[in-house]
Amino acid sequence: MSETSPQLAAEQRARVLIDSQLSAAGWTVQDRAAMNLFAGPGVAVRETIMAKGHGQADYLLYVGKRAVGVTEVFSPASAVE
Repeated sequence: MSETSPQLAAEQRARVLIDSQLSAAGWTVQDRAAMNLFAGPGVAVRETIMAKGHGQADYLLYVGKRAVGVTEVFSPASAVE
């Protein structure tokens, strides 16, 4: 299904777009259940549970098997200007 498919909710469409953008930028995008930090130099793991008290990240970014960043998915309607 494409990121513009009307069957997908806004957040799901955003995730499809973000997955493709991360992949185009050279990141290996994975689900948490299939996480393999050896899959490439940059690994983006979807819906990762953070340390206790820190919640969940939509994407946790790893470089050299070390966490280096977190991204959160928002629909354009909820973006802060």
